[in-house]
Amino acid sequence: MNREFIRYYEISPSVTAFSTTRHGGMSGGAYATFNINRYCGDDEAHVRENLELLGRELGIDVDNVVMPHQTHGDEVRQIGEDFLSLPPEVKTLVLEGVDALTTSVAGVCIGVSTADCIPVIIYDPEHHAAAAVHAGWRGTVKRIVQKAVMSMRLSYHSRPECLRAVIGPGISLDAFEVGDDVYDEFASAGFDMDAISSRKDKWHVDLKKCNLMQLTSMGVPDINVYVSDVCTYSDYADYFSARRLGARSGRMFTGIVLR
Repeated sequence: MNREFIRYYEISPSVTAFSTTRHGGMSGGAYATFNINRYCGDDEAHVRENLELLGRELGIDVDNVVMPHQTHGDEVRQIGEDFLSLPPEVKTLVLEGVDALTTSVAGVCIGVSTADCIPVIIYDPEHHAAAAVHAGWRGTVKRIVQKAVMSMRLSYHSRPECLRAVIGPGISLDAFEVGDDVYDEFASAGFDMDAISSRKDKWHVDLKKCNLMQLTSMGVPDINVYVSDVCTYSDYADYFSARRLGARSGRMFTGIVLR
């Protein structure tokens, strides 16, 4: 099944995993057209209409679409049954400053917003639990994907060797040019720079590969990880790119629903 505004991943018949695109929604300008992120400056009415469209497509209530307010940190938050009954303003507080979510609650869509950063979905078919991770370069340096796997081990007794993952659309090695300061952050954090970077006029860093290496270092088999070949910077006509469109632009949403 393919709609204009959504692309699905075949992780398991027991889940619905996806990324949204720029198409098929109501937003305009740099938010055109399918943006459901209310933290980036889009018209709230358009955000709501797009969110309702997504909810209908997924067959869930829009209040069950859980989106954190990401701050490029490494906070991982567990979403349980009790979260759904919280007042809206309390939900907002719970999701503030969070860059990864985990859940084992069926019918809830957890997801993260990106526009060049790397979205990662992790699914545990043994314990029917999932995580959604926002891995920008700062979160990647802080090893947020590894922390999400550790959180799943603690909360759901997940075994890394059984996990399945998707590394979604994001900026590519060729497009992600960085200064020496960013390169030094990765090097100081102990990453294998020969494996994840290359020097052209400036340094370039492969964020997708870096997050794949984090997953495999935790014991997730690389054969269990699907890595999207979409570069959001190059394919900004179909996927949002903050480097192309500016910070005040739309965001893709990459999520997973346990069935």
